[in-house]
Amino acid sequence: MKQMQSRIFLVAALLSIVLPASQSSGATATIRDGSTLQLGNVTYRLDGIDAPTVDQLCIDQNADSWTCGIEARDQLTKLIGGKQVRCDDLGPDPSFKKRRIGVCKIEGDTTSLSQLLVRNGFALNVEVSASGRFQVDEARAKDDRQGLWKGCFVAPREFRAGKKDGPLLGAACRADRDREIREALFPEDLVMPANCNIKGKYAVRARVTGNLGIYHLQACRSYPGLTKPDRWFCSEEDAQAAGFRRAYNCRSTTKSK
Repeated sequence: MKQMQSRIFLVAALLSIVLPASQSSGATATIRDGSTLQLGNVTYRLDGIDAPTVDQLCIDQNADSWTCGIEARDQLTKLIGGKQVRCDDLGPDPSFKKRRIGVCKIEGDTTSLSQLLVRNGFALNVEVSASGRFQVDEARAKDDRQGLWKGCFVAPREFRAGKKDGPLLGAACRADRDREIREALFPEDLVMPANCNIKGKYAVRARVTGNLGIYHLQACRSYPGLTKPDRWFCSEEDAQAAGFRRAYNCRSTTKSK
């Protein structure tokens, strides 16, 4: 009996190794931001990369501010071009369980959207394994001054965390203009992206619930008084994925997701 149980456990272990990640059927993608897309009811964060969210600003080669987060989202839209997308589901997103990690490709294409975005300079490689999947693509995009690399920017994760003293990246970063560049990348009056009217504010008190900050909906009593938000979100799910919780003064009028 024990020998049979051992064999069963061995077979189960082998199956867990060789079974591939589940794959979605081809579907039309809804683009949430430069590294997030939705297929049907499932939202995937593209595996192995980090791209700007829609409210992130960068500096271009002429030292002018530009909405690189919106451009990153638009670049992903252009890459897909209305074609069907398939995603290999790698499991829940460790940072936000309502979303999944996905290796996503245009149906019929062998190159992942993650690699294409890094290659075009609109996403950073975050793969730290020895294979360094997208390190070559990132180095080439940097050398060729593609996308974000043509100007000056902070890594998307630094922007999302509100880390204003993080390293500056890109060909147009000037040490003698450090203060001015950082003021442009983190302006006091962050421009609201179209259709993204949820205000986010970093708050120490939010850390009690394990969050970075608090988000405020238009229905919240606190919304009109918050004149200088640190972040803008297009949906409550986007705000929650970024580590923000809803303001308590609007929970009685708005149902949680």
